Amino acid sequence: MEEAGELSREESGDSGFTQETFPAASSPPGLGAAPTASEEPPAAAEKTEGEAAEPGGGSEPKADCQAAEVNSQEGLELVSTETEDSTLQSSAAKKIKIEIKEKKEKKQKVDEDEIQKMQILVSSFSEEQLNRYEMYRRSAFPKAAIKRLVQSITGTSVSQNVVIAMSGISKVFAGEVVEEALDVCEKWGELPPLQPKHMREAVRRLKSRGQIPNSKYKKITFH
Repeated sequence: MEEAGELSREESGDSGFTQETFPAASSPPGLGAAPTASEEPPAAAEKTEGEAAEPGGGSEPKADCQAAEVNSQEGLELVSTETEDSTLQSSAAKKIKIEIKEKKEKKQKVDEDEIQKMQILVSSFSEEQLNRYEMYRRSAFPKAAIKRLVQSITGTSVSQNVVIAMSGISKVFAGEVVEEALDVCEKWGELPPLQPKHMREAVRRLKSRGQIPNSKYKKITFH
């Protein structure tokens, strides 16, 4: 370096002034070249870009996360309500089944008790009473007559089940009238067989007690 400086001085001596050259400043060992004023560090640029992006883009992921949490909570609530509804429905169905089973058992028990009582009663009948009970069980109103009567009153056709029900009700009604007529015959000091006067008195008494509806409509003008 000293020789180069001397040569430059000698060469410039002819022109009348000396030009000194200085060696380039060496950078400290272990460090690279210092950055110039025009170049900016890449880290700083990335940082500024990130800071600029935070206000607009940083809020969207947070909103998405909050919406996802709300949806998950709503889904859990719906699942819990559905499970509660299913458990309530299953418990109600079980209760209904248990009630139906208990009713069936009670009905079977009552039917068995009635059958047993009826067997005891029939076994204690005399021969005459047994014949009368047998005739009572066999007696029935003709289905065709009951159907024709019901259709004439209602003005519409009825099913076979309605005819069977009405024939059974008519049989029960006739039995009540006969029982009342037997009581009338006994109270009057007379003996069977029953006569029309006994039947008329029985019907009159049943009507007075309200056990037979009045078929004749009477218009009441004053109360």
